[in-house]
Amino acid sequence: MASTHTLRDSLVHLTRQGELYSKTEDGTIHCFACGHRCKILPGREGICKIRFNDGGVLKVPYGYVSGLAADPIEKKPFFHVLPGSTALSFGMLGCDYHCAYCQNWYSSQSLRDPMADAEPQQISAEQIVGLALERHIPIITSTYNEPLITTEWAVEIFKLAKPHGIRCSYVSNGNGTPEVLEYLRPYIDFFKIDLKSFRQKNYQQLGGKLDTVLDTIKQLKQMGVWVEVVTLVVPGFNDEPEELADIAGFLASVSADIPWHVTAFHEDYKMTDPTRTSATILHRAAEIGYEKGLHFVYAGNLPGQTGRLEDTRCPGCGTTVIQRTGFSVGANRLLHGHCPGCGLQIAGVWET
Repeated sequence: MASTHTLRDSLVHLTRQGELYSKTEDGTIHCFACGHRCKILPGREGICKIRFNDGGVLKVPYGYVSGLAADPIEKKPFFHVLPGSTALSFGMLGCDYHCAYCQNWYSSQSLRDPMADAEPQQISAEQIVGLALERHIPIITSTYNEPLITTEWAVEIFKLAKPHGIRCSYVSNGNGTPEVLEYLRPYIDFFKIDLKSFRQKNYQQLGGKLDTVLDTIKQLKQMGVWVEVVTLVVPGFNDEPEELADIAGFLASVSADIPWHVTAFHEDYKMTDPTRTSATILHRAAEIGYEKGLHFVYAGNLPGQTGRLEDTRCPGCGTTVIQRTGFSVGANRLLHGHCPGCGLQIAGVWET
């Protein structure tokens, strides 16, 4: 296992000049890849620890992955995007948050935690896209660590993928900026955001700001990007009915068609005290979501234990249009995106 110092030294060479920044006459950099908008002095790094000021030039990650895998699109989770498809998922290292319950901490916290053991594997953008083409994979997803802080690398891959008809997506904490979202706009098709809480005191523990995430969700919807939102329901952290109602109410105010995934917490990384989220808690959260006017609410991480809350149902007539168990699609009854029962157009991206 490499030390954080050794890892940082090796990553210095896997960089290029970034694009998401401005600089002042004294060489100070203002990075706007994420909502922290770090002011980075020469020789220093941003909060993410992977974007750094090299003599007045912002250097950003380039030319490697810490993970590369073909996953079901439902695992991201996207439930309203090409059901049953495969996504080629890649990730790098680093994060702009420090969530105690992070499930990908081995890569996201690798520059903060010496126990994290992910290491970079050099690869080109052409090789990643070539792999997707070779395996006829229709989607490429930046995930595992926080993709916003490695956006220049993702865009290089996406630029090569788009001419081949490959769709591109992010799995993100939503700590965005208007500038990074506009930079992504020509290349991004789908965006999954973790809305981790609706209380700023909770976000402060994680290293973020609630309002920034809410603004990201709103801007993406205004841009026409397909958005799905996940809330990991953690007992004692964000599971009070009032807070869940606030989350659902906000999403419904942006668009009732935003799918909301309420998922079960299990002990991970540094958070081992709370009990695991039960199916009963997820059922309650889903009921709140529907009561607040959302059309699509899903309960995840407990395959087969939440009844119809893994399925997509028509908000018009209640017909089950997609049946799922875990990440597997058992049946897809949509007719070119329409309900077979009443003909209603179901919001989502259903065909290539």
